[in-house]
Amino acid sequence: MVSKISAGIEVTVETFYQSDYSNPLKAEFIFAYRITIENHNKFTVKLLRRQWFIFDSNAEHREVEGEGVVGVQPVLTTGERYTYVSGCNLKTEMGKMNGSYEMENQHTMEKFQVPIPSFDLIAPTKLN
Repeated sequence: MVSKISAGIEVTVETFYQSDYSNPLKAEFIFAYRITIENHNKFTVKLLRRQWFIFDSNAEHREVEGEGVVGVQPVLTTGERYTYVSGCNLKTEMGKMNGSYEMENQHTMEKFQVPIPSFDLIAPTKLN
């Protein structure tokens, strides 16, 4: 698990290898990740957009961006948390992800960036 606080927003990430959905013989490795976002600011924030950078250990990388997360744009008051689960597929047993959220201060309507800490995606067989 990794965690980082930036601009008053704490982002915590847990990862899970999905062996039931993976097929190593076809170079398909599926991972899930659970993200918890907590607002430590004295103002309400809204998550507008996300941007991901996904890296395979074979030097392939891709970028994913879009509105909100898992189809919603959560609004977090002071001290409130939002947790969601999503997933990622890789062509190798190892990789990593990082990115950022675009947030909006609901009092001033100013937008700001919150980095998502880099986290590893590693199939358990690679750890042996």
